Amino acid sequence: MMPVSWPFGRRPVEEAAQQLYAAAVLQARHPVFYAELAVEDSVDGRFDLIALHVFLLLNRLGQGGRALRPLGQALFDLMFADMDESLRELGVSDMAVGGRVKAMARAFYGRVAAYEPGLEDSMLLEQALARNLYRGAPVDPTSLSVMASYVQRQVGDLAGYELADFKEGRVRFDAPVVP
Repeated sequence: MMPVSWPFGRRPVEEAAQQLYAAAVLQARHPVFYAELAVEDSVDGRFDLIALHVFLLLNRLGQGGRALRPLGQALFDLMFADMDESLRELGVSDMAVGGRVKAMARAFYGRVAAYEPGLEDSMLLEQALARNLYRGAPVDPTSLSVMASYVQRQVGDLAGYELADFKEGRVRFDAPVVP
């Protein structure tokens, strides 16, 4: 992840968003997702894991009401600025980047709509993960179950953070527990 340049320096909201996004990207790069839980090690697989972790953060920030709305928006904006920059680094032409980023944004919103109902229902979450994170490819039921448990555990862990922690960009994800 390349740091995104903020015009006229960073404000505390953008600084916190940068730190939250860095935590999401760092977690999405955890080798256990790829080596043991069969997430495809590709641009798409990495996007899906980043999207999942940003979703988890945005879901929690959304529970903070108006006070955290600007931080949630800054996190979302930062994610897609990074996607834009990453596509350019991969050699996607300037003419095509906008369309690709719009498609990624639509995919992100689709994932949010799929994951939200599953946060309280393991079966729905497993189905959403199978369709989105694993893109409909055959996946071992144990890997799916571990991923669903991981997501639900992260929701619980993030609920334990104080609003001030988010405003300061202090968050940490736990590694998935693979049997």
